Amino acid sequence: MKHLITATCALIVSTGLAMADPVAGTWKTEAGDTGAFLHVDIAPCGAEICGVISKVVGSDDTSSQGKRIIWDMKVKGDGSYSGGRIWAPDVDKTYRSKMSLNGNALKVSGCVGPICRGQTWTRLN
Repeated sequence: MKHLITATCALIVSTGLAMADPVAGTWKTEAGDTGAFLHVDIAPCGAEICGVISKVVGSDDTSSQGKRIIWDMKVKGDGSYSGGRIWAPDVDKTYRSKMSLNGNALKVSGCVGPICRGQTWTRLN
């Protein structure tokens, strides 16, 4: 019985690791007007996907480092995510957001009313 419980626990843990979301990892944003860009760590947070700015590159202003940039993103399947929010640190605005994963490219977009912005981020790891 003890071996059965141990084997069941190992299966549950390995299944959870195997089901890690493909968008999880570190992503490089496109450069902004000043040439600076961000590294964003994306990972599951509960049943949803979140992202945190892990590094600011090319700017002395690192105040956004460690801040949440993506939250409440829901997995839709086939590399699609929607229903989330994204914060744009350059304008300090929050947008309704969606993402689309294609290999090592992540299209990220956000809208406030009819105004939308978007970037394609590149996977670092």
